[in-house]
Amino acid sequence: MFIKFNVYGQKMSVQRKGDEWLLFKESDTSMRARVYDVVVPSDLKEQELRTYLADIYHEFARSEFPDVVEI
Repeated sequence: MFIKFNVYGQKMSVQRKGDEWLLFKESDTSMRARVYDVVVPSDLKEQELRTYLADIYHEFARSEFPDVVEI
């Protein structure tokens, strides 16, 4: 199962696979690319993902996309 987010205008998804969280960028054509340079802590709870992504990507915030939203 993929949990989808709008991360300051960038569509992203997170998937739990075994003991780890995998992060992906989503395209408008439904293509998915794995993000390897961000590691989501394996002990993070699902309800903490939005806050974690907001902390990691906060420099991309702008007036039209001021927050991370689960979609």
